[in-house]
Amino acid sequence: MAKECLETNYYGVKRMTEAFFPLLQYSKSPRIVCAKGVLSDTEHLTEEKIEEVINQYLKDFKEDSLQAKGWPSLMSAYILSQAVMNAYSRIMAKKHPSIQINCICPGYVKTDISYNRGVFPAEEGAKSPVRLALQPDNSPSGLFFVRKEVSSFK
Repeated sequence: MAKECLETNYYGVKRMTEAFFPLLQYSKSPRIVCAKGVLSDTEHLTEEKIEEVINQYLKDFKEDSLQAKGWPSLMSAYILSQAVMNAYSRIMAKKHPSIQINCICPGYVKTDISYNRGVFPAEEGAKSPVRLALQPDNSPSGLFFVRKEVSSFK
């Protein structure tokens, strides 16, 4: 299940993003909005580093040593998939400066993954990613937003 989660939430999004880059080049206002610790070193962050972290996680998962190695105890694959997606978006923002690429945490939204215990209804959670997708040209890129505010990747 951990591998499936990472396959969907990171590798699936990564493949889709890479497939769309050529099409985004034709847009006058291209945007990508992707809905944190070991991957916060933006200066030395590479796709290879992301792969290293994922492979180490999967190794520790198979060895049943997640807790001993300091990985989150709850929903660790999901948390990691989001962290590597955030890291990947920063790499892509540097690689494609003509495209606005940002990450967003919409907040604790009432969805299946939160067992509908979230604070915000889905419609409210959708507002922040839509706002980023519709921001004016020459707006910031390579940032992480929590709802409407710029936040640290840490």
